[in-house]
Amino acid sequence: MTSFSESALEQKLSELNNSQQSIQTLSLWVIHHRKHSKVIVNVWYKELLKAKPSRKLTFMYLANDVIQNSKKKGPEYTKEFAVVLGKAFQYVGKNADDRTEQGLTRLLNVWKERGVYSSTQLENFRSGLRKRSLNSAVSNNDNSSVGIKEHPSLAKKHKKRHHHHHDIKVPKIVVPSPPPASIEQEPAKEAILETVQRSPGRVPPDPDAIVKAILELENSASSDAAVREKIASFPPEVSDISLLDRIRGFDKEAGAKLVQQVNEASALLAEYNGRLGVELEERQQIAKMLSDFITVQKEQLAQNALKLEEYQQKLQKVNQVRNELKSHIQNLPDLTLLPDVTGGLAPLPSAGDLFSLAQ
Repeated sequence: MTSFSESALEQKLSELNNSQQSIQTLSLWVIHHRKHSKVIVNVWYKELLKAKPSRKLTFMYLANDVIQNSKKKGPEYTKEFAVVLGKAFQYVGKNADDRTEQGLTRLLNVWKERGVYSSTQLENFRSGLRKRSLNSAVSNNDNSSVGIKEHPSLAKKHKKRHHHHHDIKVPKIVVPSPPPASIEQEPAKEAILETVQRSPGRVPPDPDAIVKAILELENSASSDAAVREKIASFPPEVSDISLLDRIRGFDKEAGAKLVQQVNEASALLAEYNGRLGVELEERQQIAKMLSDFITVQKEQLAQNALKLEEYQQKLQKVNQVRNELKSHIQNLPDLTLLPDVTGGLAPLPSAGDLFSLAQ
């Protein structure tokens, strides 16, 4: 992984796009250089102010990825970004379109659900979006009938640039379309977990099997730092089609080398995506196992609660009978205190004596 410098970070931020691979690759590089967190956050904010409106949300997605994935290694980025995020939300939300506003709101909701920032900090971040909503309402009333046309000079410039690009012969390379950014995938992940339901009568999984399956995830594809670093080391031309214009300055040998790099990257990513697909299926299976186990435990807890209530009632009845019996025994007379009614009298005759008298 390349060493850190402000110029290197500025270059990487200028090449950042809204694909998941681009965001995660730069996020991994930034987290690796977390000892420069203060400088990195300052450069990030400076470049955010320069970014085009269409790229501002991508910068916010990058900050989200860095903040959430760096928490295990230290709180540096969480603290440093907190200093500038209030101004960043206000700046990005000032003239944001609906898509950008929805993305920013989604970020704040995720941070609230996961406890990334306090409620006071989130309220400060959210204030910028409220100002945007007020400005948007006023702007819509004032400019509802105003149309915007492209300046003729810009149209000519675009046409000339488009015509110039037809003179460049670039070898056709098929690159798989990357999935959306990680922040956009979170609702899908939540939907997968919410749809995992337990079938009635299913036998609960063995706890040892659940523990073993979870431990095996430690060696999963998402934990393979070596592959992620190798992906991060690819040149930006491999993943950003807009940079293929640079091939004009390449000779045939350099072009062939780039094609080879693209093929290697495509093969590596295809293999890595396959592993990630297997991991996703394993995690879904573990989610089902945990859901089944928790459901059965809740059912057994409810059954045991009913049994406990039943036996408590029986115990109460037994204690009531015992107390009544104890009270009854206490009320019985003590036979040892009665007078001796047989004292001084002759004993009654026995049966034999009665028969002998009869004869």
